Amino acid sequence: MEKMYDKYRGIRPGAVIERELKKKGLKQNAFAHAIGLQPQTLNAIIKGTRKLTAEAALKIDHGFAFEESTMAVLQAFYETNLVKQKPGLAPHPDLSKLRRILFWDTDFDKIDWQYQKAAVILRVYERGNEQEKLEIERFYGRDEINAAISQKRPGRSYPRTESQPAK
Repeated sequence: MEKMYDKYRGIRPGAVIERELKKKGLKQNAFAHAIGLQPQTLNAIIKGTRKLTAEAALKIDHGFAFEESTMAVLQAFYETNLVKQKPGLAPHPDLSKLRRILFWDTDFDKIDWQYQKAAVILRVYERGNEQEKLEIERFYGRDEINAAISQKRPGRSYPRTESQPAK
């Protein structure tokens, strides 16, 4: 049987709580009082302005008759997903958005995306399509791209970025 957190992996726990309340026809205030949480706390969790603590997660698990730690696991998955979306923190860009042929002269599976970032950026900006450039920008961030392009080798031309003045 599929665990609940497999179904909702990466989704904000507050959204899951809100959905369960609607599904069961429960009011936030009544549910909060029934499980021993302050209504303001539950509302903040649902709205996403407050993280779900382990104590609150246990109370919510018991209130909805979920398997113990379900909400805590959902919170962990959600936070992990947020970290992975920050530029430069994932181990590599979304490889499904990059053509392997761009790196014909190297073993694609052995590219060190952090150590070789300048070379990767230059290669994609020299030969990549718009989707590949957008993925590299998402992964490394605009500052890294500008730094790599500004230190390019003489004799090569790359598209000017928004923050680079025309020469």
